[in-house]
Amino acid sequence: MTAAHEPASVSRHDRLDRNPTPGRRNSLWHWPDAKHPLRVALNYVVVVLARICPSLRAKNWLLRRLGVTVGSGASWGLESTPDVFWPELVTVGENAVVGYDATLLCHEFLQDEYRTGEVVVGDRAMIGAGAIVLPGVRIGEDAQVAANSLVTDDVPPGRTVAGVPAEPLDYDER
Repeated sequence: MTAAHEPASVSRHDRLDRNPTPGRRNSLWHWPDAKHPLRVALNYVVVVLARICPSLRAKNWLLRRLGVTVGSGASWGLESTPDVFWPELVTVGENAVVGYDATLLCHEFLQDEYRTGEVVVGDRAMIGAGAIVLPGVRIGEDAQVAANSLVTDDVPPGRTVAGVPAEPLDYDER
């Protein structure tokens, strides 16, 4: 089912793939079973280069090499970070902006399992500086995420969210 045809009641949690991990230790101890260590090391090096690269064209080229879907005209601010373990689960739409030091996470390592899920940023959406987007979240076209927000739920097209956790701003109440 595509995002456009998905029922509104579907939450990010419903979109996550859950992977149980064995033993007494938390799932982070088992990360080499989830993703090959050499792949993660390569991803890390390329992400670090992309984070410090001032050229948007070069940054987008580097991220595409890792499997990030980067739309035409998308802009990644300095120090912005796609998921290092699963960059192929990140999609940033055309002319979208991922602000300075924003992070798009596609995984969660928990006690007894790890979860993965796509992060989709719609066309012309804007993610403010220092914001964190959790796995499985979809940010709609023309939506805005305020700086330093924690995005735990989908952001509908054209809406603005802010805070920890991010909540919709209602400008009609002013």
